[in-house]
Amino acid sequence: MSKRTSARRAAPAPAAATSATPGPIAFSFGDPVPVLDQREVLGYFHSAWNGRWYEPPVNFDALAKALAANPHHQSAIGYKASLLASHFKPHKLLGRVDFKRLALDFLVFGNSYVERRNSVMGNALALKPALARWTRMKKDGDAMMLIDGQEHEFAPGAVLQIQEPDISQEIYGLPGYLGAMQSALLNEAATLFRRKYYVNGSHAGFILYMTDPAQSPADVDALRDALKQSKGPGNFRNLFMYAPNGKKDGLQIIPISEVMAKDEFFNMKNVTRDDVLAAHRVPPQLLGIIPANSGGFGDVGKAAAVFFVNEIQPLMTAFEAINDWIGEEVVGFEDYTPVPAA
Repeated sequence: MSKRTSARRAAPAPAAATSATPGPIAFSFGDPVPVLDQREVLGYFHSAWNGRWYEPPVNFDALAKALAANPHHQSAIGYKASLLASHFKPHKLLGRVDFKRLALDFLVFGNSYVERRNSVMGNALALKPALARWTRMKKDGDAMMLIDGQEHEFAPGAVLQIQEPDISQEIYGLPGYLGAMQSALLNEAATLFRRKYYVNGSHAGFILYMTDPAQSPADVDALRDALKQSKGPGNFRNLFMYAPNGKKDGLQIIPISEVMAKDEFFNMKNVTRDDVLAAHRVPPQLLGIIPANSGGFGDVGKAAAVFFVNEIQPLMTAFEAINDWIGEEVVGFEDYTPVPAA
């Protein structure tokens, strides 16, 4: 028998607890569950060749999920896409619905792909969007699409890529809002925490702080079970605690409102909202945001006009690349109509 084995067998058993007084007991709500983590969004920062196609510099699946993570982020993108589609002049080769899908892809992923579908004679029959989320570029400059795990090859030269340029690589474009993604996800995390807080039911309760020794550990267990049952669907219940020979302040009730006074929820929501709107360059009054001060945000008509000239018109020029590629004016837009003064 080795010395190590002998020492292991000779080790004394742990001493049993001699005190009936339990230690401090705490409860937690559980962690909030976000749509995605920021590490999933900014995953690569380069376009890597995997043998068949170039991987995107960011996770496009994560960008698609992040669209619903923040209301201001989704609303700003939807507003831009709706403005572009409403001013687009439909063409026999490209309808308004298909153009709006191209606009959404460009705004979300920084890339749009237009597939030219030809007749037997080689004439263009239609221009259709190839979904940017699953379209990948190859070394020869052509594109392919991943459909249900299968690779779909486009005909050579049949796809035009419209991209928002990236300073680090030229294979894929990147959207201009990436710098605000952490603020958008922080906004989501604050909302999820507050939602968990309300679903938990403790917003109608209190913190029970107990220092007096109980009669037995079973008394503490009973009190703990009663507190658990008072949360969620069974909240707003009254509790009774009997502590014989207890001292003054041995049992204290601290209302949750005292804790909530230090909550930074509203500041967090406002700061992160401003970051997202700054990244999208959308005036807040155009998204229906209510001003916190009596002065408001200013004339909405002037804000809409400046926004259209500075933001929407440059986006329109990006899609005019389709005209150069197809050889005729397929993409055209209506002039902006100012909002009538009240």
